[in-house]
Amino acid sequence: MLQPTIEIDKASIILKLLGDETRLTMLKLMDEHACCVCEFVEIFQISQPAISQHLRKLKDLGLVEEERRGQWIFYSMNNNHEYYAFIQAVLKQLPNQNYRIKKLEEEGTRISCC
Repeated sequence: MLQPTIEIDKASIILKLLGDETRLTMLKLMDEHACCVCEFVEIFQISQPAISQHLRKLKDLGLVEEERRGQWIFYSMNNNHEYYAFIQAVLKQLPNQNYRIKKLEEEGTRISCC
């Protein structure tokens, strides 16, 4: 008999986290792009503290990793997370979000904090 790739309790925690539209969209974006907080503020038009709270929840489970570039921190998907394949299966079902990054580039606000 095949072993499950993820326990139900762990799947439930991850799915609850992904149940928020902002966090789900953030993960979809971070799967392809490293983003800083200021970019998420522009994309979602919500406050920096709200973005930081979403990122904290994702970081607490180890779903995202951060990289310091000068004084700024950029966030991306943690491809080495033990449940990355599970998360990928969900993200693959979602529409591409690259238009949001393209809009930032067109407006000149992509990585505006650097």
